[in-house]
Amino acid sequence: MGQKSILSSSIVVVGRVGAPYGIKGWAHIQSFTRPPNNILSFKTWYLFSAGQWQSVPHVEARVQGKGIVALLAGCQTPEDSAVLVNTEIGVLRIEFPALANDEYYWTDLIGLTVVTEQGVTLGKIDSLFETGSNDVLIVKGETKEYLIPYLPGEYVLEIDLVQGVMQVSWDPEF
Repeated sequence: MGQKSILSSSIVVVGRVGAPYGIKGWAHIQSFTRPPNNILSFKTWYLFSAGQWQSVPHVEARVQGKGIVALLAGCQTPEDSAVLVNTEIGVLRIEFPALANDEYYWTDLIGLTVVTEQGVTLGKIDSLFETGSNDVLIVKGETKEYLIPYLPGEYVLEIDLVQGVMQVSWDPEF
């Protein structure tokens, strides 16, 4: 994959093109949004192809069974959509709905430096995952990986997006 352009900083990956669906150029869509059908609320998708983000509007998209399918502009056959399998789907960050002051998108938390109350740097947030009861931060340090429950007020004490820091109540030995 080539280097992503300056547009990358304003695009957030929200899904991936899957296998062809049917005979008219449709494709399965793997959505990373919660709930998954939120991906349908974005009018223009950007696909990372040929080393850059390219605007590719979906002509039509819908929930199909337990998944999502879409007909992307320029796709008229299964062979057309097969070329796009595993291509990332991004949307402009400014299209995300505004959140309350104490709410954050996962994409905003990834990359934050995680520091304990005592000032010990644990590492950076690499990713998050859902457990059903609460989300969990995966923090990668130099020699250790930490799984910290995302529970504001209990383990997550403060988030400063401007400084790029999250303060947590966590024992570095755990």
